[in-house]
Amino acid sequence: MIRVTLYGRAECHLCHEMRAVVDGVIGGPAFAGRVVVEEVDVDGDPRLAAAYGDEVPVLCVNGAKAFTYRVDAATLRARLEREPG
Repeated sequence: MIRVTLYGRAECHLCHEMRAVVDGVIGGPAFAGRVVVEEVDVDGDPRLAAAYGDEVPVLCVNGAKAFTYRVDAATLRARLEREPG
């Protein structure tokens, strides 16, 4: 199983754009049942808000920071294809 975590904010247009890319990629047959997505609002935890500051969205793959601010579908797909699971 591949774990994808999107750290962002509720009122962040880049966060919404990144989530749309993630949903589009993992919605395809190549990743069906292989990817779990967790979305974390950094403002819900003072430690996360301090750690990320204005550096959102951040997309982590299996716990490792993979993308900040933007990602396109082809790049995300290639990154996920390299993951075991």
